[in-house]
Amino acid sequence: MILVLRALGVGDLATAVPALRALRAAAPDSELALVAPRWLGPLVELVGGVDRLVAVSGLGPLPWAGPPPDLAVNLHGRGPRSHRVLAATCPGRLLAFANPDAGHVDGPRWRDDEHEVDRWVRLLAWYGVPADRNDLALRRPAPGPAPTGVTVLHPGTKLTAKRWPAGRYAALARRLTERGHRVVVTGSAEERELAAWVADHGGLAPEAVLAGRTDLGDLAALVAYARLVVSNDTGIAHLATAYGTPSVVLFGPVPPARWGPPADRPRHRVLWAGDRGHPAPDLGRERSSAGDWPGRDGGRTDPVLAAVGLDEVLAAVDEAERAVRISGAVTA
Repeated sequence: MILVLRALGVGDLATAVPALRALRAAAPDSELALVAPRWLGPLVELVGGVDRLVAVSGLGPLPWAGPPPDLAVNLHGRGPRSHRVLAATCPGRLLAFANPDAGHVDGPRWRDDEHEVDRWVRLLAWYGVPADRNDLALRRPAPGPAPTGVTVLHPGTKLTAKRWPAGRYAALARRLTERGHRVVVTGSAEERELAAWVADHGGLAPEAVLAGRTDLGDLAALVAYARLVVSNDTGIAHLATAYGTPSVVLFGPVPPARWGPPADRPRHRVLWAGDRGHPAPDLGRERSSAGDWPGRDGGRTDPVLAAVGLDEVLAAVDEAERAVRISGAVTA
């Protein structure tokens, strides 16, 4: 059996999909167990090919009582801690990046500057397991209780520095509504206050606030049947890529070269000011009458992200939707 470690979040799991599919194809008759948080279960089912979820809440000793796996694969990090977690199961072989501190001198060298998808594809290629870095699609779930055909704004992230200002999300909600979009605001339960602020100052009804009201399966269905997603660099952006839903993703401080959608998919647009300097734009009409959300975490938006203006986002929305129309005309 194959034991794979990927004990992180939505984006981390989504970027590991090509590697997981490659492992499944390389050993179709072996059981494939994935070590990941339990709450990722609905998304693991949409990946396909995973036989068992080994639920963990962090990077610690595994709840592993079975026989040693034939193969353990570290899709979590460079080690040494993650290497040791897998080595403790006494696998027949460990596939991981070289880390002498963990006693693992096999494997390729870690690179800080590569895309997260390419990182794991390269790791497996070094061990002779070919993977397709474009194999990012997830199974499409049945429509759930969430609305379909909506435009999703996702103003939150775990890191405050990666949040585009809430006042601009509110202004974006107003402008998109004027264009005929049916806008909803998503987020975690912890981000519900932020989402409610954006909706209120963006002229949306309270019912448009879906933050804290969707589990991961519902969120995947919402994105799969959405008109558009606009988000910060966070997990929901990877769901949009997986379902081909038009998206605009706002990056900073981490560049899109590390976590962005494939560059050859025009319906997914990225905005990053890191390659042009980052003077703050004139907010002017971008700012709502109430200023900006005061927040509760004391953090500030990274200057690179703050340099992305509202008009840039609206132009990117136009480009993403134009790409959909063009692709539809080509296939018609």
